[in-house]
Amino acid sequence: MEQPRFTPPAIALDALQRLPGALAAAGFRGDVSGDPALLAAMSTDNSVYAIRPDLVVAPRDGADVACLLRVLGEAHYVSLPVTARGGGTGTNGQSLNVGVIVDFQKHMNRLLAVNAEEQWAEVEPGIVLEELNGKLAAHGLFFAPNTSTASRCTVGGMVGTDASGKGSRIYGKTSDNVLGLDLVTEGGLLIDSFATPPAEAARLLAAARVACAKGRDALLARVPDLSRRFTGYDLGRALEDPDRFDWWRLAIGAEGTLGLVTRIRVKLHRKPRLKRLVVIGFESFEAALNAGTPLLAHEPLAIEIMDEWVQALAEKAGVLGALPMALRARDGQPVSYSFVEFVGDDETALSESVARLAEAGLRLPGAIAVHVARDEAEIAALWQVRAAAVGLLGKVKGNRRPVAFVEDCVVPVENLAAFVRDFTALITEHGLAYGIYGHVDVGCLHVRPALDLGEAADRATLQAISDEVFALTRKHGGIFWGEHGKGVRGAYLAEFVGPEAYGAFQAIKQAFDPKARFNPGKLVAHAAPLMGISSTPMRAPRIDAADPLAPAFSCNGNAQCLSYPRAGTMCPSFKATRDLTHSPKGRAEALRAWHQAKTSNQLTAELEDSVLSALDGCLGCKACATGCPVQVDIPEMKSHFLDDIHRRRGRKAGDWAALLMESHAALLDRLRAIVAPIANALMPLASRLTGLADLPAFARKGIAAGPYPQLPARDIAGRGFDAATVFLFQDPFTALFDPEASLAIAGGLAALGYQPVFVALVTGGKAAHGLGDRARFLRHARALTEAIDQVAKAGRPMIGLDPAFVAMLRQDYAKAGLTPAPVLLVQEFLADEIARGASFPRPAKIDWPTTFLPHCNEDAKAVAAWKTVLAALGAPTKVVAAGCCGMAGLFGHRARSLEVSRAVFDLAWKDAVAGETDVAASGFSCRCQLERFSAARAEHPLAALARASGTAPIARASSGTGGAA
Repeated sequence: MEQPRFTPPAIALDALQRLPGALAAAGFRGDVSGDPALLAAMSTDNSVYAIRPDLVVAPRDGADVACLLRVLGEAHYVSLPVTARGGGTGTNGQSLNVGVIVDFQKHMNRLLAVNAEEQWAEVEPGIVLEELNGKLAAHGLFFAPNTSTASRCTVGGMVGTDASGKGSRIYGKTSDNVLGLDLVTEGGLLIDSFATPPAEAARLLAAARVACAKGRDALLARVPDLSRRFTGYDLGRALEDPDRFDWWRLAIGAEGTLGLVTRIRVKLHRKPRLKRLVVIGFESFEAALNAGTPLLAHEPLAIEIMDEWVQALAEKAGVLGALPMALRARDGQPVSYSFVEFVGDDETALSESVARLAEAGLRLPGAIAVHVARDEAEIAALWQVRAAAVGLLGKVKGNRRPVAFVEDCVVPVENLAAFVRDFTALITEHGLAYGIYGHVDVGCLHVRPALDLGEAADRATLQAISDEVFALTRKHGGIFWGEHGKGVRGAYLAEFVGPEAYGAFQAIKQAFDPKARFNPGKLVAHAAPLMGISSTPMRAPRIDAADPLAPAFSCNGNAQCLSYPRAGTMCPSFKATRDLTHSPKGRAEALRAWHQAKTSNQLTAELEDSVLSALDGCLGCKACATGCPVQVDIPEMKSHFLDDIHRRRGRKAGDWAALLMESHAALLDRLRAIVAPIANALMPLASRLTGLADLPAFARKGIAAGPYPQLPARDIAGRGFDAATVFLFQDPFTALFDPEASLAIAGGLAALGYQPVFVALVTGGKAAHGLGDRARFLRHARALTEAIDQVAKAGRPMIGLDPAFVAMLRQDYAKAGLTPAPVLLVQEFLADEIARGASFPRPAKIDWPTTFLPHCNEDAKAVAAWKTVLAALGAPTKVVAAGCCGMAGLFGHRARSLEVSRAVFDLAWKDAVAGETDVAASGFSCRCQLERFSAARAEHPLAALARASGTAPIARASSGTGGAA
């Protein structure tokens, strides 16, 4: 389908410059920004496209939205397009445009009202789906459309695209679960679906009603009657009753092309009491597809599927551990999976339904095995196998990566196998690999062909495949866009619905948006062409993989980093600010823009300062390095960016203080008797000079105050040691400020029968890495790697005392090409010992803390190891993985970061320790943060064991300002 190139509206520069002042004068209370890093972040979504906006506004409430559109209605600003944005998870550029982007997720994210008896709620459009359902859980209710991006997509975005998801066959898609809304149109005109429309809206609504009446029959005759019928202007339901015009239904699926939705009333469902999941393994994907119709006869909530390629990726990634062995691939045999879920409140009826399906499933052609999961935790783990599909496809290596652009086609379930055969032949003809997963129960499959969009030939292939798949869906009685909206695929809309229905769409667009300024170029236009597959700018192509900023170009906008859960590790600065700039996605886009400008000699001071500011808010927690589906490691790229910057610019005094202290930590440790009193006396002055706050005090006594030997690495290498010996590696900051924690760990190990030996302090370069002094970091890292390898020759276990220190060895050193011998976390070592059959002595009485918060660098396996160890020791301590505490080393001590540091702490840690007096935390930074922002005293979890056994040589003291004993 040949598409004319979309020409964005001409935007007057003086209008952009004057708008912030005009908004402020009119009483707009939200944020208005033209910050280059923010504009870069807002230029992409989860699609292949990139369109840089000119201004981003974040309204505080509906009144702010009306104020915005009143000002934009003035003649001076008539050239400015207006586009709504929620979570930015669209796969087809739905929220990308020039002009003004209206960011709803930052401030307009409230649950406004709940009526549990009538089962409805009213929300602002920026509320995240998972956040909403978390707040509704206390009422036993939920908003049903269950999208794969539920942790970060907004309800407003779901309304814009008429989103669907798992379970939609029973519960319906978004349009089936919306009861009404508020829409603000041109000039700030507010129309409330629950109130009599204002007189000014009469002509608008009358014109729209006439258009609906003219185009409705033609539309319904043209569009296949499927559950996921189509997104766009819903003429069918808006005028279902000739005597009633539900105008608000036109806005559902309209992708913001008719105005800005500011309030939504959603229908709620009672949460079913019981849940069961049946997983069926098939010898081929075709067999799994053919099973769709017979499985539907059992009336499950949902049937999800994944093909052999995705299964192989999952196997390689090690995410199939939740599957029973009977369902695993053996001897190279491919396996395709169907996940069939049942819900209900009647135990007997549900069990009978599941038993019938399990029995029938084994008789299905090509079925290998059937497994029934009844436990909530197991069901969640098994669903994670299916949910991993998107991330796994994103991790595919090589220049050709699976791309979302024809991934939500819908056909009748009975036509699914034939459709996939034709689709497979089409993709194979183009010589492409692909993965398939999706919702068999509604005939919706997600297909992601692998393309290299840095190549012109593959960009042309993207257009060709789009055309061919559009034709293929029509051949099989289906729809090209089943659940992810249209976006730039709106270029196919006129052909799909036919001239009569499309003419009605144009009349509706004219009625609501006479100046064609709401998300222009999408879905419906008059004379001007729409954005299209090949006429819309695409993301910047890849760069050399050896470039340290190459990962920024790998970000595909999946937006896992924008996930809502408060206790999750990803991403604390975004959770605290809800500012897209301060997210891994935002920072990746900022770095990409900086790199492009620098390599093309177009770098400006404004852009560089903006990128520097975006990265300055990064805590360096490394959650993105592991949690991002494509491992976009922002702290690693930040290190290289800062190194480049500081070759040309000076450093702040606080940076120099941290670098010099780290570099001279061993000397300061030896001279602490002299240094500690002087440093502590000068601490207030140092804080003012360096811009740092709440600095911990130098401990007056160090490791030498304990009974455990401390040996240089070179001396360890040539000596023999007892089989019970374990070597302990300190990091500079724990050594200087919190030696009692190091001695507590040693004491805990001694109480369990081990002989701790401290390795003399060797700086590892963590501060240098975080502050972008690459030469200094590499110098320290090589020295520590050499020391570790020397100690390893003794053949005894090596333990790192702080989780952040161990994470640095495993992540940052590997990326620097250094591979020191393995250094374990203390709980990993002890859990391994338990697995080998070790049994530990227990002192008669141990005053265990009631709550323990692991460091956010400790992943799920490391936290599980803590639980194993504490259980073996008989500790009743509750382990609470609360995410990031907000300190993150130097970050939390910077005066300019205090507000964000406190906000991060308040997200989850504050509630976790509320009412506690003594808690445990494995990280030095975490203990500092707890004592700064809570009433609790904090110590290492092994400190109680060391005290009870008499192996704690230093009395407990605060880790905050005031010093250690």
